[in-house]
Amino acid sequence: MIRTAALAHVRDRRLIQTRPEGKDVFYMAGGKIDPGETPLQALHREIEEELGVGLAGVAEFGVFEAEAFGHRRNTGLHMTCFRAELTGEPFATGEIAEFRYFTVSEYAAMEHVAPGSMMVFRRLHELDLIDW
Repeated sequence: MIRTAALAHVRDRRLIQTRPEGKDVFYMAGGKIDPGETPLQALHREIEEELGVGLAGVAEFGVFEAEAFGHRRNTGLHMTCFRAELTGEPFATGEIAEFRYFTVSEYAAMEHVAPGSMMVFRRLHELDLIDW
């Protein structure tokens, strides 16, 4: 089981996703929780590393479990997801190749999608926070 902390940051009714260097799939912004770290600590560290910004108004959004995309079959993903605002304008650091904001249908139309991300997209749409 891979344990991660993820950011569900919405701008203009679209959800931010990041694409790591050398990969062709976009994932939730965030990453693996290090030993001894809480999900919230991991979130703050990962967002600073990936997007070069801090977070404000952080609130837990939910825990999502799915198959971990890009790993061996039957590898589980346990993703603690948070909603928050960014303290500045994000930029792609050396850790990620790019970031983009997607509607549900824009993300779903990609050649590869991460199941955990798709779950968050659907939940945000159910809550009328992002566009289809």
